[in-house]
Amino acid sequence: MAVQKGKTSKQRKHTRSANWKISAPNLSECSSCGELKMSHKVCSNCGSYNGKTVVVIDSKN
Repeated sequence: MAVQKGKTSKQRKHTRSANWKISAPNLSECSSCGELKMSHKVCSNCGSYNGKTVVVIDSKN
């Protein structure tokens, strides 16, 4: 039967779980249109990646 090595206090438990926070995504500027986009992703505004047009975006306004 397993035996606990010692009681984990509330302070220790809450201190450990307090460091689980979300960070803001790294945004970079698109080289084609200048719009902010996530790094290593296709630009949702113009459809380009690494200076080349990868996806054709239809503008329905």
